[in-house]
Amino acid sequence: MDDYNQVDKNNLLYHRHQYLGEFTPQNLVFNANLQEFSQSVCYIFDLLSREKLSSRECYEEIELLWQQLTQSYKALEIEKNAIE
Repeated sequence: MDDYNQVDKNNLLYHRHQYLGEFTPQNLVFNANLQEFSQSVCYIFDLLSREKLSSRECYEEIELLWQQLTQSYKALEIEKNAIE
């Protein structure tokens, strides 16, 4: 596979949106975490639709991802930075 096709494949599978909010390092990191969360949820639903995971397993996986995203948000102190 040539480099051009590999780039197209990566853009399709790992598409990233440009960050358009107020720039701070914390906001940028959280945006990347949020995009990763979104991509992971899509993969989990794909596994559900292919009957590779049960509804319960999907719920548990997404709950774990949500907890990780919440911890990331708190660790980055996004709320505190938005107030100041």
